[in-house]
Amino acid sequence: MKTVRLGCGAGFSGDRIEPAVEVAERGDVGYLVFECLAERTIAIAQQEKLRDPNGGYDPLLAERMEAVLGICRTRGIRVVTNMGAANPLAAARCVGAVAKRLGLRGLRVAAVTGDDVLAALHRREEPLDQTGEPVSALGDRLVSANAYLGAWPIVEALAGGADVVITGRTADPALFLAPLVHEFGWARDDWPRLGAGTAVGHLLECAGQVTGGYFADPGYKDVPGLARLGFPIGEVGEDGSAVITKAPDTGGQVTEATCKEQLLYEIHDPARYYQPDVIADFSGITVAEIGRDRVRISGACGHPRTGRLKVSVGYVDSYIGEGQISYAGPGALARGRLALAIVAERLALAGLATGELRCELIGVDSILGPLAPIDGAGPEPREVRARVIGRADSLAEARRIGNEVDSLYLNGPAGGGGVTKSARAVIGILSALVPDAVAEPAVHTIAC
Repeated sequence: MKTVRLGCGAGFSGDRIEPAVEVAERGDVGYLVFECLAERTIAIAQQEKLRDPNGGYDPLLAERMEAVLGICRTRGIRVVTNMGAANPLAAARCVGAVAKRLGLRGLRVAAVTGDDVLAALHRREEPLDQTGEPVSALGDRLVSANAYLGAWPIVEALAGGADVVITGRTADPALFLAPLVHEFGWARDDWPRLGAGTAVGHLLECAGQVTGGYFADPGYKDVPGLARLGFPIGEVGEDGSAVITKAPDTGGQVTEATCKEQLLYEIHDPARYYQPDVIADFSGITVAEIGRDRVRISGACGHPRTGRLKVSVGYVDSYIGEGQISYAGPGALARGRLALAIVAERLALAGLATGELRCELIGVDSILGPLAPIDGAGPEPREVRARVIGRADSLAEARRIGNEVDSLYLNGPAGGGGVTKSARAVIGILSALVPDAVAEPAVHTIAC
């Protein structure tokens, strides 16, 4: 049975670069897939594109391509990625420039566009899932609206000879499903195989998560070599069954447990995992270790797609201001709490309207809050870091929160230091469903 080997080169925008090089050099893969786009990431990228029409794609795109493009060209590995974010065309030009610097001639780079449906959503007034209100209700706070495209535009690009395919918002598993459809010739209505390919994509899409990252828990789930965590590889058969493994001589591990945890990641109903290409059904999957760092996955299937696409809608939710300051030595806990009380009173005196204000001591009550041990339940910490963080209606108001923490240097408890402060817009995410005809995918190919 024909087998296709897919390697994952990244599981999020800021992921490590070295493991992708290892997969390309030693993984014997035909495809290297970089999944780097989260819901908020693309909204932020849209803002960047507004500031710079040549921007809006992943900031590490050039660096990643510098690291792997030469190896991929030499070994005949094709690259698929959603690092195009809000500007796949500019991203394709960036890859072309990298290829030119590396002296790689004849490289074909394809950009997939059509996921940006902001204008169409305004015309249709589709309701937001969370509120039921039309998108227009967000007014000038609206930043972006991007539909989750499926595998078929990528398949078209691969069929056209693209060595590198760059998309914007695409369903994460579809990045991996597309090479399988292209290689095996699966039909658009081959629901069992499309569902199985989606399961493979779901297992691989978060990179190091399936090889032991975000899995390790010392003493309970020990994972060797996390500092050199290897990224996963899928050996996929024509029937959609797969073996999940990793690049040789790398850290981490692929086990039944790591695969099961990743399989359940972000899944609401395992029998109905809605994707633009298929409703995947993971309920019958069998997971079996067949060797060291080799886990066989079989039994996934699928059902006809819904004909609708999820749209991720980004908007300016609010502004967050933050300030931090440290106290150490005898009485650090009391001085930290006094600092928080001073800032809270100062903000109240200033009449600052905050939708949410948190005054906390990192390491004491910043995560568990009221559930944290009360005074006297344990040894007093020798050092604390006080943090005040709050939501405001404007950037100017948000800055005042950090400024009040800064003023503690000379107007607060003794021994404070190491102040940091920041203020930023918060991009919120809502969602809507639209008929798939609303999105109009297109493939643009450039020859380098």
